[in-house]
Amino acid sequence: MRKTRVSIIICSRSRNISFELELNIRETAGFEYDLIVLDNSKNDLSIFQAYNQGIEKSKAEVICFVHEDVLFHTKNWVSILVDLFERDENLGIIGIAGSQIKTKSPSGWWNCPEPYRSANLIQHLDQGRKEHWNYGFNDKKLSQMVVVDGVFMALRRNSEIRFNEALSGFHHYDLSICLDYSRIGYDIMVTNQILIEHFSLGNLDRNWSKSAIEFEKIYSKSLPVRTHEISEKALDRLEYANRFIFIEKLLSYKMFDLAFEQWMKLIQIKPLSRQNFLILKSIFK
Repeated sequence: MRKTRVSIIICSRSRNISFELELNIRETAGFEYDLIVLDNSKNDLSIFQAYNQGIEKSKAEVICFVHEDVLFHTKNWVSILVDLFERDENLGIIGIAGSQIKTKSPSGWWNCPEPYRSANLIQHLDQGRKEHWNYGFNDKKLSQMVVVDGVFMALRRNSEIRFNEALSGFHHYDLSICLDYSRIGYDIMVTNQILIEHFSLGNLDRNWSKSAIEFEKIYSKSLPVRTHEISEKALDRLEYANRFIFIEKLLSYKMFDLAFEQWMKLIQIKPLSRQNFLILKSIFK
């Protein structure tokens, strides 16, 4: 693999990525690479369609998907990726943030207790604030996950797998590709050896909520997923908490029909909880 170039794929809302990012990649990569920028300025492609086009254009064995609103702080990061994939033939996906658990209940990768998460990322927040999230590695350079965040993820090329175009829009592409890679036996990891700065937070809007429901329907037989370290009891608590949080989000968007559908699933987890009836009251208020 050392002689094979790495492909860096970026789906852009403009015709091209910024000069600053292109220069940043050139100055930090430290290894031969292809840069494939997908022009989605007309917004006529879902992220699944765009990324699949990127895979078809790529010839590399390592395919790295990156958001366009980032900058790399680590020198020679492409070389680091190549080394990681060379050392472990079972390694399928590497990210820089992820979780050891994904509930069936609609949720982001971050919707779990911190001991189950790992991240190394400079994240910009609201009001000009930013934080360096660096946790979950326990003095190791790699941590095993079940899903990673799509801001940065590198995939080992596999002819059997593409992004699932049964899903639409711009959400849950990262979770779905992780489940698809795990299904055929690959490991999913995050590393603290690559540091990027991300200039925006994800937008958990109505579209995200609808996508979360579609994701659960399509991957219901694969969910939940977790590492062996998480007990059944802890999983049940998290399933209930995430479903409850998701219903509250739907109510905030006045998506009452969808909220009621989710409530019907909530009561199956914990039928006698008083919270069930409080949230039902909110649905029909």
